[in-house]
Amino acid sequence: MQIVIIGTGNTATVLARKLKLAGHSIVQVYGRNAKAAAALAAELGADWCSEWNTITPQAELYIIAIADSALAGNDIHLKLTDQLVVHTAGAVSMEVLKNISSSYGVLYPYQTLRKEIEQIPAIPFLIDGNTAKAKEQLLHIAESISSKVGIAGDAARIKYHLCAVIANNFSNYLYTLTEAYCRKNELDFNNLLPLIDETAGRLHHSTPAAVQTGPAIRKDNTTINRHLQLLRDDTSLQKWYQLFSDEIQEYKW
Repeated sequence: MQIVIIGTGNTATVLARKLKLAGHSIVQVYGRNAKAAAALAAELGADWCSEWNTITPQAELYIIAIADSALAGNDIHLKLTDQLVVHTAGAVSMEVLKNISSSYGVLYPYQTLRKEIEQIPAIPFLIDGNTAKAKEQLLHIAESISSKVGIAGDAARIKYHLCAVIANNFSNYLYTLTEAYCRKNELDFNNLLPLIDETAGRLHHSTPAAVQTGPAIRKDNTTINRHLQLLRDDTSLQKWYQLFSDEIQEYKW
């Protein structure tokens, strides 16, 4: 399939690489930053542009992989007929594209993506389309680059996005606070990595509730209070420690 990539960030770059490896033809890359667009296009063997009015109208699929906040209003710049146009956002309705083309949808990669990574991780996709034909096309495209593809409408997709933020972004913030505590106290954060890997790995075989451990679920208040004392000079981490300990103790396990 002939594809135009609109965007040059993490999602745009990783998807473009996956699609090219799967045998699709990336014919053009658009980016506001001409240097970034030219660099990605050179990697993909594609043309590039940095003006909306120079985007080719001859492709079959247009993937808009830009910031969620920038999706609204693109119908002013991009006008197609019946070519398939999709965005990659989890928290934005596909209807934001309805004035661009009569065929539109969503190709949402349910994975954290960084263009610097050498080994691209497995990427589940959640797709949707405004017509049966659009959905069928998107299923074919997604299945060419992923073994795990599902259909999720706007209402379900934003809930998946919410879950991703809680499970991934929030937990990474706790890692950030923990790593800062380790540096401050001359501890090696890398010693925690096997523990983090083991806990995450268990979720492939058990529910999160089944693998919960720690002093809070044991109601070991002596240890909890000792930990809180150790955090007396770190009010942010102490706040989260207290909150999570209270919530774990109150949860109906």
